[in-house]
Amino acid sequence: QVQLVESGGGSVQPGGSLRLSCAASRNIFSFYAMGWYRQAPGKQRELVLEITSGFTSNSDDSVKGRFVISRDYAKNTIYLQMNSLKPEDTALYICNARNGAYEYWGQGTQVTVSS
Repeated sequence: QVQLVESGGGSVQPGGSLRLSCAASRNIFSFYAMGWYRQAPGKQRELVLEITSGFTSNSDDSVKGRFVISRDYAKNTIYLQMNSLKPEDTALYICNARNGAYEYWGQGTQVTVSS
């Protein structure tokens, strides 16, 4: 069983920054893709950023130029650097990893952006 443990969430004012971490319990080389999703209250879970085989993709134009995804193979960890945060970025941020037919989810870390 793979475990994904997120950290780094918190409360921040608009315009601020946070860096989220997702530590995997096994070598992240084994995953075809890893990424970050978010879910705000009353809304569907959405893909924020994903990294696969050396390139990144995202499905949310609102984070372009503000969020960056990266990975550290030595630490089996991926990161989400979030800059210029907006109130609409408030959500539970959840780490995801997938490999073929298998998909794994973390418990999430809460990000709240408010003044």
